[in-house]
Amino acid sequence: MSTTAHPPAATLGQLRASGWVSRSVKAELRESAIARIRAGEPLFPRVLGYEDTVVPQLENALLAGHDIVLLGERGQAKTRLIRALVGLLDEWMPIVAGSEINDDPYEPISRYARDLLAEHGDDTRIEWVHRDRRYGEKLATPDTSVADLIGEVDPIKVAEGRYLSDELTVHYGLVPRTNRGIFAINELPDLAERIQVGLLNVLEERDVQIRGYKLRLPLDVVLVASANPEDYTNRGRLITPLKDRFGSQIRTHYPPTVEIEMEIVAQEAVPFAVDGLRVSVPEWMREIVATVSHLARASGNVNQRSGVSVRLSVSNEETLVANAARRCLLAGEDEVVPRVCDLDAMLASTMGKVEIESLEEGRDVAIVDQFLRQATLAVFRDRIDPDVAGAVLDAFEDGLTVSTGEDVSSADLAAVAGAHPALATAVATLDGVADSPATVASAVEFVLEGLHLSKRLNKDAVGNRASYRSRS
Repeated sequence: MSTTAHPPAATLGQLRASGWVSRSVKAELRESAIARIRAGEPLFPRVLGYEDTVVPQLENALLAGHDIVLLGERGQAKTRLIRALVGLLDEWMPIVAGSEINDDPYEPISRYARDLLAEHGDDTRIEWVHRDRRYGEKLATPDTSVADLIGEVDPIKVAEGRYLSDELTVHYGLVPRTNRGIFAINELPDLAERIQVGLLNVLEERDVQIRGYKLRLPLDVVLVASANPEDYTNRGRLITPLKDRFGSQIRTHYPPTVEIEMEIVAQEAVPFAVDGLRVSVPEWMREIVATVSHLARASGNVNQRSGVSVRLSVSNEETLVANAARRCLLAGEDEVVPRVCDLDAMLASTMGKVEIESLEEGRDVAIVDQFLRQATLAVFRDRIDPDVAGAVLDAFEDGLTVSTGEDVSSADLAAVAGAHPALATAVATLDGVADSPATVASAVEFVLEGLHLSKRLNKDAVGNRASYRSRS
């Protein structure tokens, strides 16, 4: 991320002279949110599908100055939303030079910073911290300790001659070190209950307790957590007093439409960039990928408590493109366009991201294969007019047979479309069909497979090759 230079003030006196005003983190977030809302700018430009549901609730929470819990299944952009909050902070923030907990030069809270200001006054050195360094994150795991989050007495500092009760003996944990920033805890219910208790004072009284003596540290931290609904609401793994201290609980969700999921995939999939190869993904193939995920989310054969992440769609498109590239490399082609014959490669990326619930051994592969066929048929019915499809069937009634598969070149399939006007017309009705053999070949396979799944053409499949012929 590109940054501008921080202000020139290097001492407390220069900072006062510059007119800099100290604000709380919640005030920073609130004022930045207000400015963006007034300007009509999105608060989370890279998060799609939440514009009318999650984002308004987040805006309310920021304006209200709340600590927040994002509740949702895996792959619902919870962590991305949390990290995007950093962009609402001031780009640069001054701290007392050398402070471990980002002490405000005007109102220091650590013993170190207070002593430094008492000794040097306006000559106290300050440092400027970029907003990227004002974010802390911890994945809640069973081995997380209070020392990780809050802090612990450093035995080395005690051995140097300090008293155990001296604040300078403390090694601060992640939360104090994120003072004047945003701290995120992913999968909050996975924290042991005794560790959750350690966060109570941080959220309400804003102080911490270490090793039996109280350190008054009025931390300025916005705490944002993520949780799975199953853990959060049913298992009782989040203690009630901690839940009560969060100001807003916001429910996330998966993309409500296939179109939005397609946009997310186009945004998130890693581009396949290889010298000498041109890669493009037709809209109908991307729609099949997104539809597979939506079918899985509605299926009783998939464990819905674990969710079907949007990462499934992203991984499936990447696998689809990779298989198409391998096919083109073997055929000596330089234009990579996924075809229906590449869909089977998605079995590998799908099986690792969904939890199939089936009593029959080996049934999981058949269930995923059914998703692929159902998705292809749904997209075909949505994109191909029945009258146009009927004209293609007439050509097959006259004896047309078409072979497809990995070993059939794009040029050969494009030639079939060129030789049969009805098939060429069907291909031309698809949005985004470019004047290239690879794209036309992808459209031809899609039309033929759709007619087969509609039970209007026969398909004889042997190995990697398939032949389509009339049913009569």
